[in-house]
Amino acid sequence: MPAVVQDYQTKEVLMVAYVNEQSLNLSLKKGETVFYSRSRQELWHKGESSGNTQEIKEIYYDCDQDTILFMVDPAGPACHTGENSCFYRKIAEETEAKAEKMMEMQQQAQSIETDFKIDQVVDFLYDLILQRKEERPEESYTTYLFEEGIDKILKKVGEESAEVIIASKNDPDQELVYETADLVYHMLVLLAEKGITPDQIREELKKRHK
Repeated sequence: MPAVVQDYQTKEVLMVAYVNEQSLNLSLKKGETVFYSRSRQELWHKGESSGNTQEIKEIYYDCDQDTILFMVDPAGPACHTGENSCFYRKIAEETEAKAEKMMEMQQQAQSIETDFKIDQVVDFLYDLILQRKEERPEESYTTYLFEEGIDKILKKVGEESAEVIIASKNDPDQELVYETADLVYHMLVLLAEKGITPDQIREELKKRHK
């Protein structure tokens, strides 16, 4: 059955996992959360390898007796990403951020001549990203990424990579074009954050040409 995990002190919902009879009995015995992985079909003791255990303070079950609620004192983050809670993203905020990013990219595109070659577009966008990094204008999605830091940038690169994969399995192809553009943009932000230029990538590609 599903098991909701909540911070005993702050009441923040930390995560949702699953328990079976054996894992629930072990949780009671150890005084720490033990779950059942449906994908691996095995028990797992939360924090056994990471040290982010969850000391059980109270256990409840709901009126239908089909959901468990663990009230815990966590020893560290509940989420594998390092976030305190697995529920760290708001749909409204994600949508707003994406809308801001699209508006910014559209504004950037309007400044580019239509006869630019792809490498010129990349250079233009990279220079603009460097400018955002230096000036940090408010209400800029690029500014937001730099201020959040490398972990946030890497997270977005990972998300956009996954979206490219998903889009490649769907129709129409325009979705793949859209998601690829997103990925290229975030990759350029990553390069700017690491101090790597598009020219360095070009040189590496030239070395591989045989």
